[in-house]
Amino acid sequence: MAAKKDAAKEAEVKAVAEAAEVKGTAPKKTTVKKTTASKKETAVEKEAATRTEAAPKKTTAKKAAAPEAKVVVEYAGRKVVAKEVLAAAIENFKTAHGETEIKTIEIYVKPEENAAYYVVNGEGSSDYKVEL
Repeated sequence: MAAKKDAAKEAEVKAVAEAAEVKGTAPKKTTVKKTTASKKETAVEKEAATRTEAAPKKTTAKKAAAPEAKVVVEYAGRKVVAKEVLAAAIENFKTAHGETEIKTIEIYVKPEENAAYYVVNGEGSSDYKVEL
């Protein structure tokens, strides 16, 4: 009779271990009476625990290099490169305002006026102008 109970508990432990392996969670610990079958059950529990502890391998995605970009504004037969306008706006601001740190800069190109206006750190002025 005791052998049947031990066999039933062993089958239960195996089922819990297999279910835990499928779900990826640790198996529940069960209290086991100390008998000759308990050594087999603890061996099964240890084996199930080592199977579930294996961490999944992580794969890292390779980042693609940013493409080289160039923005050109064409209007009335003229070409203006956006990077050049940005550099001119930054230089103009630094000349007028010394060591003030530029956190953000927005540039508004107005080809009909042959000018670009800029806003630095959320503040604009009619003086913040670059001739194209």
